[in-house]
Amino acid sequence: MSKVKSLLINIVVIAIVYFGVTAYQQRNLLTADNTPAPYFNLPLLQDSQQRMSIAQLQEKTTVVYFFAPWCSICKYSMPNLNAAYEEGSINAIAIALDYKTPEQVKSFANELQLSMPILMGDNHTRSNYKISAYPTYYVINEQLQISARSMGYSSQLGIKVRTL
Repeated sequence: MSKVKSLLINIVVIAIVYFGVTAYQQRNLLTADNTPAPYFNLPLLQDSQQRMSIAQLQEKTTVVYFFAPWCSICKYSMPNLNAAYEEGSINAIAIALDYKTPEQVKSFANELQLSMPILMGDNHTRSNYKISAYPTYYVINEQLQISARSMGYSSQLGIKVRTL
């Protein structure tokens, strides 16, 4: 009985630490209480002459995923997001930040074989969305309000659950 009690205490402590660290990491992000998402109008990586604005996301729940091409966690997390996007279970866009050149972002996207739209963000976008670490993502509902947020690695299932 004491082993079971000890195991339960350990599980509770681990859960408290996990949720405490997560809350601390996300303390400066925009709130996920249906606040309006900040406006953006950014060029597409695939065609820099074409732009995408937040208005184009209206009527669809969308994961807006912020990444940097040098981010190793992004390299492992983005294929999960892309797989959910390809199967049609979620709408998603990725916004590149902290890149040196568009070619660096293209190389990253090609290496991961990403098919979702990738936008070329800037310091203004990073500031508006309060991005301080990568990856960071927000779920934006049909009314262009932030309904969820997260930071760090996420599995395909984790991303899908946050969009419900």
